[in-house]
Amino acid sequence: MNTVTTKAPAAPATRPLRADAARNQQRILEAARELFATRGLEITLDDVAEHAGVGVGTVYRRFSNKQDLIAGVFEKHVDDMAGQAELALDNPDPWQGLVQFFEYMCRHMAENRGLGEVLMTLDGQQNRFACVRERMEPAVTKVIDRARDAGELRPDAEAQDFFATIHMVDWIADFARTVHPEVWRRYFSIMLDGLRADSRPRQPLTVGPMTFEQVHEAKSACFGRRR
Repeated sequence: MNTVTTKAPAAPATRPLRADAARNQQRILEAARELFATRGLEITLDDVAEHAGVGVGTVYRRFSNKQDLIAGVFEKHVDDMAGQAELALDNPDPWQGLVQFFEYMCRHMAENRGLGEVLMTLDGQQNRFACVRERMEPAVTKVIDRARDAGELRPDAEAQDFFATIHMVDWIADFARTVHPEVWRRYFSIMLDGLRADSRPRQPLTVGPMTFEQVHEAKSACFGRRR
């Protein structure tokens, strides 16, 4: 008896977007990118529609909820950060590789409020970022271990310390954004010094502190955002 082999039906090809739909999707992504950077993740799809100049229904046809839109905007950012951790391992100087990577992280978070918030939520609820986290955490651990094994870091420094450090730097960047947007670099250097081995030279403080007037202005702006 002959056996007849049947082929499974081919998966339907993804239909390309019409030109006008593709333009709308790009406008939505650009609008969301701008709003997430300046206002963080608390924006709504209505805000995005208004900023993009399209109807709310158009936004929902392209992105069924805000999590899909967040993933669409930030997936490349987060993937690039994972790649930077791996690139830092190619630097022949373990300390400079570490500084290179964490300066990249802190700079991009300081420039983009939403990015810092996304990095705080890289958990199982965002499956599109799960593989990135699986890349980033081992790579960061290797960057830290290599610098510590070379005697550049204090012997009890761990990778988890640096995840905490970048979020502390992100907090000061958010606090001072309206009055002194580069002051995060000062505290970045101070925090690196706290984790560096005692026998190593300190990081230069190339950026001055906020003035008392700027501190008060920043507090007023921060309080105003939370009301």
